[in-house]
Amino acid sequence: MEVGGYNFPDDLYYDQNHYWAKVEGGVVIMGTTDLTQKLAGEITFVDVPEEGDEVTQGKPFGSIESGKWVGRVYAVVSGEVAEGNEELEDEPELINSDCYGDGWICKITPGDLAGDLSKLMQGEAYKEWVAAEIAKMEKDQA
Repeated sequence: MEVGGYNFPDDLYYDQNHYWAKVEGGVVIMGTTDLTQKLAGEITFVDVPEEGDEVTQGKPFGSIESGKWVGRVYAVVSGEVAEGNEELEDEPELINSDCYGDGWICKITPGDLAGDLSKLMQGEAYKEWVAAEIAKMEKDQA
């Protein structure tokens, strides 16, 4: 789906911190949205989590930096990091070029997948929420 010129794939889950989640097997792959990467500009650094790190849904566990912005990375589900995307250490700009593909941040083995997913948004609910967020940002910039 496209909202306000930003792309949000329909098959993903989204949180209110502008991160996405994709369930693949027993793992949740997460990354940042098209909206965030475009607002941030060229990403210059990503604090990639290590395998075995514990993360809590909605809580920060790392950061992303660009020339004009530093943002926190928030976990989309609670659990243990199964893998961090080490390619981002050398090529953080992968988030800009492919935020829903090669620019993923980490894979998490969730503790309560169904419970955590129920707190995320999809489809029409997310479309309405993100449209309001974009409108609010545009109003603030005016």
